[in-house]
Amino acid sequence: MVVGDFTTSVETVVVGGGPGGYVAAIRAAQLGRDVTLIERDRLGGMCLNWGCIPSKALIEVSGLKSAIEGAAEMGLLVSDVRVDVQKLQSWKNGIVEKLRHGIAALLDKNSVERIEGTASFSEPGKLYVDTRQGLQRIEYEDVVIATGSRPIQLPDFPVDGNTVIDVETALSLPDIPQRFVIIGAGSVGVEIGTAYARLGSRVTIIEAREELLPDFEPEIRRVLKQTLLHIPVDLRLGARAELLDSGDTANILVHQGGKTEELVADKVLVAVGHRPTTAELGLEKIGLAADEHGFIKVDERLQTSVKNVYAIGDIVAGPMLAHRASHMGKIAAEVISGVKSAFDNLAIPGVIFSDPEIATVGLTEAQAEEQGYTVKSGVFPFKALGRALTLGESAGMTKIVSDAEAGTVLGVHIIGPHASDLIAEGALAVETAAHIEDLLFTIHAHPTLSEGLGEAAEAVEKKAIHIFQAV
Repeated sequence: MVVGDFTTSVETVVVGGGPGGYVAAIRAAQLGRDVTLIERDRLGGMCLNWGCIPSKALIEVSGLKSAIEGAAEMGLLVSDVRVDVQKLQSWKNGIVEKLRHGIAALLDKNSVERIEGTASFSEPGKLYVDTRQGLQRIEYEDVVIATGSRPIQLPDFPVDGNTVIDVETALSLPDIPQRFVIIGAGSVGVEIGTAYARLGSRVTIIEAREELLPDFEPEIRRVLKQTLLHIPVDLRLGARAELLDSGDTANILVHQGGKTEELVADKVLVAVGHRPTTAELGLEKIGLAADEHGFIKVDERLQTSVKNVYAIGDIVAGPMLAHRASHMGKIAAEVISGVKSAFDNLAIPGVIFSDPEIATVGLTEAQAEEQGYTVKSGVFPFKALGRALTLGESAGMTKIVSDAEAGTVLGVHIIGPHASDLIAEGALAVETAAHIEDLLFTIHAHPTLSEGLGEAAEAVEKKAIHIFQAV
């Protein structure tokens, strides 16, 4: 590769064009910085192109199919519901492309220079970008590293892109697999497993841990497990999988509870989490080191141990969430631009687009007790909400965790229809340290799903109207 015959000098370089990187670039440009964004593949990163958006498109179609098939109870009779996978994929890809073009237009309008290539540091204040035209040298004053994460590979289940697949392939399959095995019952495994089961696959999810989503409230775990079994999804907890061979199909041994069973799968999805993408950046060239897991340590201003070097998103330890990365991108850009700003992890909502949806923010009851709080909590079931019943989706509940002494809201946890939207009020309550009475006295429109938040707040104080509570 030939090194270019010129060096570009810019004020701020952002490495990575995902939900953290492109947001950081735009905010820095808004604040008057001269910004260059480097992305080696596609704008929008993993989330837009191979994760959040395409998976939600698939989940929406599967949920609609399931709703139509269950509409007979409401008096709506529909027969012969079929899935045109080619049209589904075309529609999904169209959404992704539209959003990606939108990001490009926003970068252009904010005068952000874009370079397509792979960046690596050469020395403090300098990096190379491996482009199709050759190596380009860039000098910078400040740099934001936002290279995201990639799926973890299992040595025992090598991804071949045909039978043993990763998430990207799972979201682009030309046909609905008849027998679909998923290794891992985290958010990705549950989401994709639910979607394909609704679309017609016979889904088996294999999870090494003894409990489903052990860090979530027990009420949420209980509802999710019941709904997965109802769909149905064959959930194997406390199990270990072993790949015997793979060709047109895969033969898998499942070891569980002292017994061994052989399964045959048309597709096997490896969904055991992600690891930060930092190994190929040449961090040592600028005196920066990632930890043993690949994460980069930062302070509350998102600055690393090296001056003028910032890190955001999945490469910083914490929940690997697109909205966390975007918020961090804004903070880093503001700090670089001289604005007083800092990042905290107080109220970062997490969402699993299962069926029903799960959304949480703040502390669970167990976490609050571990931190020394005296806890008061309230739970209100969706089956007591008129709006949930009219939707035909009454499984789930809203739970509020509060500090019994101060009365502040410590956490909000929802499983049920539109939980991903409802959690916004909970996030605001946790972020602002709202008092439980702030939620209790907020008038929620009727009939809506948000009434569950008000009723859960009343349940904390043993004042719920639409469920009986022994005082």
